[in-house]
Amino acid sequence: MATAGKNLSAYNKDTIPNAKDFRFGIIVSEWNDNITENLFQGAFDVWIENNVFKENIVRWNVPGSFELIYACKKMQETFEMLDAIVVVGSVIKGETKHFDFVCEGVTQGIKDLNIQHDIPVIFCVLTDDTMQQSIDRSGGEHGNKGAEAAVAAIKMAQLRKDANFYKG
Repeated sequence: MATAGKNLSAYNKDTIPNAKDFRFGIIVSEWNDNITENLFQGAFDVWIENNVFKENIVRWNVPGSFELIYACKKMQETFEMLDAIVVVGSVIKGETKHFDFVCEGVTQGIKDLNIQHDIPVIFCVLTDDTMQQSIDRSGGEHGNKGAEAAVAAIKMAQLRKDANFYKG
């Protein structure tokens, strides 16, 4: 495995835009909450480390990963002042094709929201074969994908701000 023994969540704070004026949404799946809560905490910690005010972070919970799409659409419609949204979920492969349908549906749904709306949506849905892989990617030996998603959200919020500036 290419990521074996590597923590991929380290980042250089000097390369991150100043996030003090940004507002973020985060939608967290309650399914596999031992994983998704760690992902949320990783994202939250990065935002706080990068000067985002707690009151500028809006959190919604949903029952599972498939519900992330609807909630994200509603968050985009409700909070137009958000600069980016992170969707957090964890789907672990089981013995049926349910895994494939959920992963494909969530991936395509989030992609569609990125195309249809002006608020960037960052995909932080783990799609692992085993619980151990999810643990390793939610604060374990491979870092925390929530932290990585928060960094991506900051960068995309800056890109959106810059693009809107040039648009006039």
